[in-house]
Amino acid sequence: MRLTAQDDYGLRCLAHLVRAGPSGCVTIADIAEHESLSTANVAKLMRQLRQAGLVTSIRGQKGGYRLARRPQDVRLSDVLEALGERLYSPCVCERYSGHNTECVHVADCAIRAIWSGLDRLAQTFLSFRTLSDLECTERAMTRRINQNMPELMKLARPSSAGRPARGSSG
Repeated sequence: MRLTAQDDYGLRCLAHLVRAGPSGCVTIADIAEHESLSTANVAKLMRQLRQAGLVTSIRGQKGGYRLARRPQDVRLSDVLEALGERLYSPCVCERYSGHNTECVHVADCAIRAIWSGLDRLAQTFLSFRTLSDLECTERAMTRRINQNMPELMKLARPSSAGRPARGSSG
């Protein structure tokens, strides 16, 4: 998952569908107009979201798009996965290896641990947020995030089984 403009636009398209309600059917043109996006870009995003099973398309004069599931059943982590790739993937060591087939630091890499930890935090955070969260105000969302942050930080920690506690000799 890389957080890109396309990820933001995809979430904005879905937020528009959430606001339309369960019986609302919204056209690409309507989404594009309300979100100030091009119709071509919205069409591309809606195709990706439909292929991922997050929206359904309805044909005909009163056709358009609607959510395939209830907003509270769609995690933001699933949406962003459908739109792109994870923030960190172990194959990054192969892709950005310089002139070699794998990174020169493949055996021991503090940078990999940082990216992996950040990915774990992001995935944990996004798995606790759903499309229904997009209905609230920014202020209300900030309050929810701040209330849940201590618990999310605990959940995102890697298992410490078999490792000495920090600061202990071992």
